[in-house]
Amino acid sequence: MLKRIVRNARKTAQKMLMLIAVFSCLALMAPADAAATRIKDIVDFEGVRDNMLVGYGLVVGLNGTGDSLRNSPFTEQSLIGMLERLGVNVRNANLNTKNIAAVMVTATLPPFANQGSRIDVTISAMGDAKSLQGGTLLVTPLLGADAEVYAVAQGQVAVAGFSASGDGESVTQNIPTGGRVAAGAIVEKEIDFKLEDLENIRLSLRNPDFTTSRRVANAINKYLKHPAAFPENASSVRLTVPPSYGAGLVNLITDIEQLSIVPDQVARVVIDERSGVIVMGQNVRISTVAIAQGNLTISITETPQVSQPQPFSENGDTVVVPRTNVTISSDQDKRIAVMQEGVTLQELVQSLNALGIGPRDIITILQSIKAAGALQAEIDVM
Repeated sequence: MLKRIVRNARKTAQKMLMLIAVFSCLALMAPADAAATRIKDIVDFEGVRDNMLVGYGLVVGLNGTGDSLRNSPFTEQSLIGMLERLGVNVRNANLNTKNIAAVMVTATLPPFANQGSRIDVTISAMGDAKSLQGGTLLVTPLLGADAEVYAVAQGQVAVAGFSASGDGESVTQNIPTGGRVAAGAIVEKEIDFKLEDLENIRLSLRNPDFTTSRRVANAINKYLKHPAAFPENASSVRLTVPPSYGAGLVNLITDIEQLSIVPDQVARVVIDERSGVIVMGQNVRISTVAIAQGNLTISITETPQVSQPQPFSENGDTVVVPRTNVTISSDQDKRIAVMQEGVTLQELVQSLNALGIGPRDIITILQSIKAAGALQAEIDVM
């Protein structure tokens, strides 16, 4: 009986040790898995791209918030031209309507958009119109960079903002002179690009990096078990369809874009001095450096007092006696922080916060550390 109990205890202990080992392996693997990113999220495939479209049109149906034709001659000329095409001659008439506005229409033609499909368009006023609320965009051709018409837009303009005013006050929310027409453009011309006919394609990294480029190529070659991918440079990887892969390039792209890698990045500090925003990557390191931050502040306060003579005195005048209080603050409570070599981003931020330093002072300190050669990272000032 005792031997059976001991045997069961040993088996239970062995199972517990195995579970502990499994959980330890999962804990060690978690950071790597969390940092992995799909290839489709870090690269763009050559030829799979958007195209920008632009057009000029008219929005009608405004409630007196359109362009004043006297201050917007292009609106008047467009109105006359549109009416003449519809058989209405108003060339010598005195037009004074404020229910029409000239607008620029922009849209993005997605890759492989088929003829007859619909895309969204954005409307922006050109003249002195106060609001496009309630307006309707008339038929507007949308041109590409080659001056060819790829889509035609028309529809009801949806405006998120509004403007209201009275004799003594006005209220404006968001931008009432801009709006959108959801699915307001119909694609009339397709871009002739046949991805399936290509024998090789280039993958462009959105954040160029030599290490990331090689990792992408290695992940693809490991999956295909064939040297089909080759890193050309920090920005692109050349992919060739293997002879043994009979599914075609489209299926090949579908297979490899789901592969995961750990992208590398350059140590960089991005600074926006206008708003005081600081963004630092996790690879930023600091060499041994001492930091002190403090200013000499002198405050002068004037509190003048009135001096009057004694009551019923025959001599004496009422005068103003100046009283000045001078206070000098040299930030003696501040301390020098010594940062050892290899300090991480978290340790750097904690040390600067311990000194009571604000974001704008941190910007100056980071630039000074970089000038001293102790900041092992690039600084990009926006």
